[in-house]
This record gives sequence, C-alpha cells and structure tokens, in this order.
Amino acid sequence: MARYTDSVCKLCRRERQKLFLKGQKCYTEKCPIEIRNYPPGEHGQGRRTKVSEYGIQLREKQKIKRIYGLLETQFRNYFKKANKQKGITGENLVKLLESRFDNIVFRLGLAASRKQARQLITHRHFVINEKLVDIPSYSLSAGDVIKVREKSKKLDAIHNSLKRIKDSTYSWLTIDKANLAGTFVEVPERVDVPLNANEQLVVELYSK
Repeated sequence: MARYTDSVCKLCRRERQKLFLKGQKCYTEKCPIEIRNYPPGEHGQGRRTKVSEYGIQLREKQKIKRIYGLLETQFRNYFKKANKQKGITGENLVKLLESRFDNIVFRLGLAASRKQARQLITHRHFVINEKLVDIPSYSLSAGDVIKVREKSKKLDAIHNSLKRIKDSTYSWLTIDKANLAGTFVEVPERVDVPLNANEQLVVELYSK
C-alpha cells in the first residue's frame, strides 16, 4: 500500500492550517506552521495565484483525506457509502470518518495523533467491548467501549498523550482515565465535530 514518507509538517503548511499529524509537536511552539505559515517550496512564500473552483474543491478533499490519514481509494469508498445513506452526503461522510476506530482512539486522547493511533491498534493494544480489534478502519457503533489491554497499560505513549485531554472534551465520548477506557456514546452531529473543512465542496467535486 502506498504511503506518504516525507515530512507531514509540509502537509499542514500546504493547507495553511494545523492538521495535527505530528502528535505532541503540534501542540507546542515548535510546530513549523507557527513559524512558516505558507506552502513549502521555493515559490511558497509571497506567490499569489488565482485558484479555480476545481482547485478549491480539490484542496478541501486533500485536507480531509490528510486529517484522517486516508488514501484516495479509501476516501472515495467512504464517499460512496455516505452518498447511499439517507440525509446530507457531506455530513454523512464526516460521521463515517469520525466513527473510525483510529479516530476515536485519537479523540479519546489515548494516542497523540491518528497515525500513532493506527500503530497502537495494529500492535493490538486495544479491545472493543472486551474483544481484540486490530483494524484501524473498524467502524464503531453507539455504546461501544474501548479499553487499553491490561498488558499495555504502562505504555508511555498512551500516558503522555492523555495529559493533553480534559475529562469531557467531546460530547459524544466519555473517558475514564483511571482505567484507560472510553465510550463512544453516539455518532456525533456535524455541528459538534471540530473539523475545519467544508465537506460540501468534496460532494461537489465528486458529483462532477
């Protein structure tokens, strides 16, 4: 499977906003976008070009893909699934992405980034409803309980990440720091999801 191997900080600079891809570094003054908030490359600073409607739509798609760490085929499949569901396609898309196992682990504060969440999941450090799940794309349902496996409760990566999380950061999640567990209470509404992107532009892009 293809994967991005260059500095992920360049992706944030390309979108001119934090995508929180680097983990703890994103929350410090060392974050490159705090210093160089312009696209990478020799023409990134000072160059102004008119962006077409297609270009704007493409940038939104790329931004959301990068935030959730998906490849093009994966993202398109999520869009097709969202398009088949009742309701607003863009909102359905965000709900599907927010229900991913790796995203929930990140939102709960059990990982510093979605990338780290995927690594921890594939290394079998979590269970869902007492059953081992090592698939980052696994879709959670309302009421599902995530726990850190007993043998993994001393991992520094998990404890260091939890330090940045308050007890109730998101209304659709509950976190039990003492027991390193969390509950996916319900699928969030789009208005509650802190995603700085316009998913409707993605709908328009794929509808052409």
